[in-house]
Amino acid sequence: MAFDIEMIKAVYSNMGERVAAARKMVGRPLTLTEKILYSHLTEALPAKPFERGNSYVDFNPDRVAMQDATAQMALLQFMQAGRPHVAVPSTVHCDHLIQAKAGAKEDLSNAMDKNKEVFDFLASVSNKYGIGFWKPGAGIIHQVILENYAFPGGMMIGTDSHTVNAGGLGMIAIGVGGADACDVMAGLPWELKFPKLIGVKLTGKLSGWTSAKDVILKVAGILTVKGGTDKILEYFGPGADSLSCTGKGTICNMGAEIGATTSIFTFDKKMADYLRGTERADVAAAAEKVAEHLRGDDEVYASPEKYFDEVVEINLSELEPHVNGPFTPDLAWPISKFAEAVKENGWPRELEVGLIGSCTNSSYEDITRAASLAKQAVDAGIKAKSEFTITPGSELVRYTVERDGYLSVFENMGGVVLANACGPCIGQWARHTNDPTKKNSIITSFNRNFAKRNDGNPNTHAFVASPEIVTAMAIAGDLCFNPLTDELKDSNGKSFKLKEPLGIEMPAKGFAVEDAGFQEPAKDGSKIIVKVAPDSDRLQLLEPFRPWEGTDLTGLKLLIKAKGKCTTDHISMAGPWLKFRGHLDNISNNMLIGAQNAFNGKTDSVKNQITGKYDAVPAVQRAYKAAGIGSIVVGDENYGEGSSREHAAMEPRHLGVRAILVKSFARIHETNLKKQGMLALTFANKSDFDKIQEDDTIDIIGLKDFRPDKQLTIVLNHSDGKTEQFNVNHTYNENQIEWFKAGGALNIIRSQVGA
Repeated sequence: MAFDIEMIKAVYSNMGERVAAARKMVGRPLTLTEKILYSHLTEALPAKPFERGNSYVDFNPDRVAMQDATAQMALLQFMQAGRPHVAVPSTVHCDHLIQAKAGAKEDLSNAMDKNKEVFDFLASVSNKYGIGFWKPGAGIIHQVILENYAFPGGMMIGTDSHTVNAGGLGMIAIGVGGADACDVMAGLPWELKFPKLIGVKLTGKLSGWTSAKDVILKVAGILTVKGGTDKILEYFGPGADSLSCTGKGTICNMGAEIGATTSIFTFDKKMADYLRGTERADVAAAAEKVAEHLRGDDEVYASPEKYFDEVVEINLSELEPHVNGPFTPDLAWPISKFAEAVKENGWPRELEVGLIGSCTNSSYEDITRAASLAKQAVDAGIKAKSEFTITPGSELVRYTVERDGYLSVFENMGGVVLANACGPCIGQWARHTNDPTKKNSIITSFNRNFAKRNDGNPNTHAFVASPEIVTAMAIAGDLCFNPLTDELKDSNGKSFKLKEPLGIEMPAKGFAVEDAGFQEPAKDGSKIIVKVAPDSDRLQLLEPFRPWEGTDLTGLKLLIKAKGKCTTDHISMAGPWLKFRGHLDNISNNMLIGAQNAFNGKTDSVKNQITGKYDAVPAVQRAYKAAGIGSIVVGDENYGEGSSREHAAMEPRHLGVRAILVKSFARIHETNLKKQGMLALTFANKSDFDKIQEDDTIDIIGLKDFRPDKQLTIVLNHSDGKTEQFNVNHTYNENQIEWFKAGGALNIIRSQVGA
């Protein structure tokens, strides 16, 4: 039986009535996305339809999911909210704090020792407030969610950008910051700008070397890293129905790489089969009873251009395997063109490491397809020429593929099985190298490939592909190897060609596991004491941020003018910094150290306007804070893309940055800034970016009359005595302006309960 089955039944019991009412109000057929959104409204239906891309709407999500790195800050905030128990089913998953180095057993043991304080904190907080706790080694949050909690037609938020993975089971699942999670766990509505809709029609059927991963790699190339911002992708068509449930999850997972709010597939037989295969026959049966509400209306899919803001069509029968990268997940190359691109661009041809698994591609089907190639290599008497690692997505998958003999095949090929955790995908990788700055190439079946993302080396050219393409290239050790056309040599020097990969969607003997790693919370947590040592360097209780002083912000120093791509990895790096995710002051020492200063082209080197000397970004900002001087950060397009980590918003807030002014924001980061009481502003005229000089002192005018749709004014006070001014935009609504005035959304929650 499934977790929270009564909650799921309650969602379905009301869905038909709510969908019918929404259809009548809108006056036309509905997409699946609209059905789920309108059936999760906090308030009654509006008098007229919400305006896509403009209306802010309050929703009641069904559940909350948190991973250990972001859960620390989310739960530290929840502890301030004054609530005795979470209002909706919630879970914590320990997957980010396990560093990949030697192999699963040793790495997990080391992580348990090094992170004991944090794991104990998360376990005790979960126990106290009624939160399900998944222990280290249980698996990666998104795979565990798909196996246990996701359900068609549901709505979930999670403190990780790849929460969207659950769209593979027909769920609206959205990545958020910890403050959003705190709101929902405290029983408050969750606010979202009503998204625009992109319909993705899939026709044909995958075959041969092409996999579900290639669908999203193709879509990323079409839409780019910002093409999905404030939009939901809804996949439909006969090609969609032919994909496995976990394949659908892969596609939804990487929707985060195009900035999409989320992605979703319509309910079908593949989903029902997966639910039954993961011991949730009760959910499958309940979903089948309301199946008409778990897909868009027939008219929508017959004429999608009438109902979606944009339509993309892909014929799976014609789709080639793709390799995306380097340095960005939307640089898409069909395999037939990739070798040429490697040579023309001078990317290192020797492939040093191939890595498969992660939350994106660690299903039973993924593992078996890759293993079918590994077995061919073993049978030919050869091992992988590249270092090769395998990251199972969950203990359920790991135990089952080991039982069925697949892990031993990888090991016989020279592969190393890592712990059921994020590992190299998020920079938790003690890479084996004699030169950590060497120019080199790796290929992964992960989702992100920003510079320094995996190993901290800006010269690592990381490429993204399906597990089977990664495995084939690792066997060859050559980035230019095309397994569809090229040959290998066996141990006797005889040429042979790899046969097409063969995968199995669901294990013939069913899934099996001895200890899935779940810890149920106490029935009554009122007597449980959560302790945080005052001298801890890993955990720190939070102090509320100060409210707005009621005046315009004047005399702000320019901290940094960041040029080019500035993701949340640039603003708040992961890797070795993950250990400080529960200690706001300590982790603030990584603030913006990866951003490129537009004035000198360097990272972590900005001018201190007090001393006139250059120093590290956090050091300069701490000097401004000590002197009682506010500051401003200026950025480029799609600022804050990537991970949902709210530390990228909390660190500047903690250190005294008052505003972030950019050409455009990624959705989650903009919301995180607002939640923490920051000013998130955009240039009305993007060319004004060029007017900002290194020694500027900056004023923000108009805050006394701060209101929706009213521009604010920036005044630049240049060091030569001249001034310039221009207008800037914002997207704050009335509620969000109150967050700003109160010093953050959490302060409003505290005031409501008298905390």
